Amino acid sequence: MSSRLLDSPAEPTTAAPGRTPAVIRLLVLATFVVILNETILINAIPRLMSALHITEQTAQWLSTAFMLTMAAVIPITGWFLQRVPTRAAYATAMGLFLLGTALAAVAPSFEVLLGARIVQASGTAVMMPLLMTTLMQVVPEGDRGRVMGNVSLAISVAPAMGPTVSGVILQFGSWRLLFAVVLPIAAVITWSGLKQLRNVGEPRPGIIDWFSVVTAAAGFGGLVYGLSRFEGGDVRTAAAIVAAGLATITVFVLRQLSLQKRGVPLMDLRTLRHRTYTVALILMAVAFMAMLGSMMLLPLYLQNVRGLNELQAGLLVMPGGLAMGLLGPTVGRLFDRFGGRVLVVPGAIGIMLALAGFTQITMTTPYWQLLALHALLMVGLAATFTPVFTLGLGVLPPRLYSHGSSILSTLQQVSAAIGTALVITVMSARADALKSAGTAEALADLGGMRLAFVIGAALSVAVVVTALLLPARAGNTDELEVSGR
Repeated sequence: MSSRLLDSPAEPTTAAPGRTPAVIRLLVLATFVVILNETILINAIPRLMSALHITEQTAQWLSTAFMLTMAAVIPITGWFLQRVPTRAAYATAMGLFLLGTALAAVAPSFEVLLGARIVQASGTAVMMPLLMTTLMQVVPEGDRGRVMGNVSLAISVAPAMGPTVSGVILQFGSWRLLFAVVLPIAAVITWSGLKQLRNVGEPRPGIIDWFSVVTAAAGFGGLVYGLSRFEGGDVRTAAAIVAAGLATITVFVLRQLSLQKRGVPLMDLRTLRHRTYTVALILMAVAFMAMLGSMMLLPLYLQNVRGLNELQAGLLVMPGGLAMGLLGPTVGRLFDRFGGRVLVVPGAIGIMLALAGFTQITMTTPYWQLLALHALLMVGLAATFTPVFTLGLGVLPPRLYSHGSSILSTLQQVSAAIGTALVITVMSARADALKSAGTAEALADLGGMRLAFVIGAALSVAVVVTALLLPARAGNTDELEVSGR
């Protein structure tokens, strides 16, 4: 593909009010496909164990490595998106995703499949910040809520659909079908995108600081890896890796503060000088911890305690995921009309009530009640995430959009890892204590899950408190940087 084709003239930085720009529709579709792939292997673990002769712990690395790669690559995307044209960034992201998917479909061994997942994740890591950055550049402020609502359709429905889609596909054959089905769809989307996509904004020249790249990858990747080790019960090793990751992130932050003085940071931390962005970041992080922890617990409860199979468990939680995504555009329109507080505060309260309800689950809780609680949780998240993303990024100056979306996406990965590690550790410790006291295994597992849901409910109280600190709209009165403008 010629560089002239990828470097076609840039579009104007804003589109006509009331319409979703074609570039955003293309990027949303591509993002849906790559994010769907993140969760599509969940139901395939037993098949992979049998076909590749590996243990469950080894098979889980196919998901862990994907998450680790995302955490390591996303911090670099803020710098990357400022230095390359939109079409080149899109071609890079989708090219890596296609290469990884094709390699996974024909992988002869676990090692090759693991490498393919890492290549896939590298492409996926670029897509989310690319979508968010482009949206902030081309969509007028008055339409951002509506368009961000459409974006949430891709972000929320895709992970919810992954396990269900994989459960259906696996009924027809090998685990390789999961990649063979995705590959032509992704190829058509890539071709269509490159045919229609135009560059947005102007790239800026600059050099890359390789020390920052290494410390970002080691720090954020190490932190997520350490948190994932808590699942296996190796607490001391996990804690040591987390500590090393945090120390490396500290070195990375200090390096960015130094580079900011010369105007060449890999991740520009001046975004944090904007109060609303920082509050939105905190709210999103805590909400993600509560959400991902609960999304991990519910399938475990449905399968291990209630005896449902993977497909049945996936179908039970699918309505909530669909509700979250399909409400996105409506939430966005309401945000454009009424502002953020009227959505975020009730949404945060809905999250808290749903998680409080999950603390009361029993061995015989009706399935309709579980479905209703999960739907309430997803609706609360839908009312929260779209306004929070829009408010947070909306207060930043255009030169910081790519860095702001990069930090937001990085924190999502880290928060997901923290939430998962927290609930798994609490659940396992409580269940082991109950088993030692003579409680039956199923009841002990249930007791562990209920206490873990209490942790999620406690986190949701912090979400409500933080929601009260957000303004209705992205104003400029308290959003000026303290220094270094």
